[in-house]
Amino acid sequence: MAKLYVNPNIKRSKINKEIYGHFSEHLGRCIYEGLYVGENSDIPNTNGMRNDVVAALKEMGLPVLRWPGGCFADEYHWQDGIGPKESRKKIINTHWGGVVEDNSFGTHEYMELCRQLGCETYINGNVGSGSVREMSEWVEYMTFNGVSPMAQLRKENEHADSYEINYFGVGNENWGCGGNMTPEYYANEFRRYETYVRNYPNPDNPDRKPIFKVACGPNSSDYNWTETVVKNAGPYMDGLSLHHYTIPHNWSHKGSATQFTDAEWYLTMKHAIYMEELLHIHGAILDRYDPSKRIALIVDEWGTWFDCEPGTNPGFLYQQNTMRDALVAGITLNIFNKHSDRVRMANIAQLVNVLQAVILTEGEKMLLTPTYHVFHMYKDHQDATLVDSYVETKEIGLEEENMVPNLYESASIAVDGTLTLTMTNLSLEESTPIDGQIIDKDIKACTATILTNEMDAYNTFDAPTVVAPIAFTDFTFTGSKLTFTIPPCSVVKFTVTF
Repeated sequence: MAKLYVNPNIKRSKINKEIYGHFSEHLGRCIYEGLYVGENSDIPNTNGMRNDVVAALKEMGLPVLRWPGGCFADEYHWQDGIGPKESRKKIINTHWGGVVEDNSFGTHEYMELCRQLGCETYINGNVGSGSVREMSEWVEYMTFNGVSPMAQLRKENEHADSYEINYFGVGNENWGCGGNMTPEYYANEFRRYETYVRNYPNPDNPDRKPIFKVACGPNSSDYNWTETVVKNAGPYMDGLSLHHYTIPHNWSHKGSATQFTDAEWYLTMKHAIYMEELLHIHGAILDRYDPSKRIALIVDEWGTWFDCEPGTNPGFLYQQNTMRDALVAGITLNIFNKHSDRVRMANIAQLVNVLQAVILTEGEKMLLTPTYHVFHMYKDHQDATLVDSYVETKEIGLEEENMVPNLYESASIAVDGTLTLTMTNLSLEESTPIDGQIIDKDIKACTATILTNEMDAYNTFDAPTVVAPIAFTDFTFTGSKLTFTIPPCSVVKFTVTF
């Protein structure tokens, strides 16, 4: 029996709700068909946004949405996406599928989507192929309420009031698709560009927070990029991004999303757990230059990346979503919670119909993926306080290269004193009895939810609830003790009151 300890008296860091953020790019059917169908669509919509998708995302508790990319951001010119839709410029999306991008979803549509979702805005600016002036004028267009050419242009496009930008990314993957820059060069470019991401006064909202400026950070384990950029531009940034995808094998052979072996299961888990090492090492570099932890680590692209579904456009990155994805999500969110002193936002890639999506659509049909259910189960961690927790683990796997701990957990306390405990069991075969101890607290009530199934189980449009959370009842509590058995291949959430 594994020992579990949770000490609500030892409070760690706030788990920012933005850790549970999402990413939407002009890629495949994420924006078009997934989120936006247009005002004239037969699919029920409000101002072009799918009602079913918006309702599901609100229920999931989506806190912040990153847009318009991704690699698309560094080829996106914002003035192409404003004004009458019939006169907007059409382009070829050279990054993703070679299809026509008609720019019918632009700045105003994104802001409308965020309004309907009730979420914060995170806009990625164009450094790779754009100019300082272009980025500066976009910020002015969106946020300035005074007299200026861009404010006037916004008013001519029928939006008199300014918008609020919560987060602004100065470039994306500038070590790669965003310009193939060196870290020294990008650090200087960041300092130049961010200067003109101005915080314009707004008399109607004098308490509006300054724009949170995010610098392009490293690709996975590129520690030199972090060191160089933070050393040269750290005082000018509020956050540094990090991108890491969970791929079982390598970029040329990513493997099937639905057909995989037990060995590939454990290898995928090991690649997901690698996130912990990345956060530790990049965090240590940041600590040398920023010991007060002012600079946030923003993991604004993460998730599984497999071969796209057979018969789909390979540039659309459409993949199914199984219990394997659910475990990756559960593990990763637990890791983010444990590192919330430095990690203050994360954005899984991507929201709908792309990579590790939480929603899939097909015409008027919509389904919730196993990953959606994990985010929904974990949403009570948002803006709660991480508390000290520990669970005994053992190494599992089939061979040395894919050995992993069997359990991952995190725990938090909400403002009302409710404890949320989430745990994943990575084993494919073995249930684990847990002897839990809540330090110095007597449990008054406890409820639990579980998501579990076979490792390759997934939802389809004909069978959309094959993988869905249910009540978990295999536990007992008395005094400060919580005893339960966590099944294999499962994600469990406990809600405890004292």
